Amino acid sequence: MCRNIQQLRGAEPPATDAEVRDAALQFVRKVSGYRTPSAANAATFETAVDDVATAVRRLLDGLTPGPGSKPVTPLQRRRAAAPASTQRR
Repeated sequence: MCRNIQQLRGAEPPATDAEVRDAALQFVRKVSGYRTPSAANAATFETAVDDVATAVRRLLDGLTPGPGSKPVTPLQRRRAAAPASTQRR
């Protein structure tokens, strides 16, 4: 559905609240069709992002890794956020 939403399950280190909120924002943008909602819709949009982020956090916290599960590869978002001295060149 949204190519920009990264898999957060199994991330090492675990997904941060900022990463969960970013994924929720991408989802709400896609579903609503708004990148930036109008002033009249801003409060409803932000409430939806908060609700989705809460549901995603609850989901991630409740999942139990299956036998043989391996951590997912580092998220693009994490690589982009890493200090320049730790990034590959």
